[in-house]
Amino acid sequence: MSEDDTNAVAEYLSNHPRAMGVLFTALLLLSQAGTVAAGNHGAISGP
Repeated sequence: MSEDDTNAVAEYLSNHPRAMGVLFTALLLLSQAGTVAAGNHGAISGP
């Protein structure tokens, strides 16, 4: 990612503050879904 790309993203987010909230919420939900998927296992012993 070049310096111009980074500035473009920062400029976009400064012009659209709701987009920052949407991105934050999406990342939060994805991190929680990963935790749930990793912990969702059942112990089955034997046949």
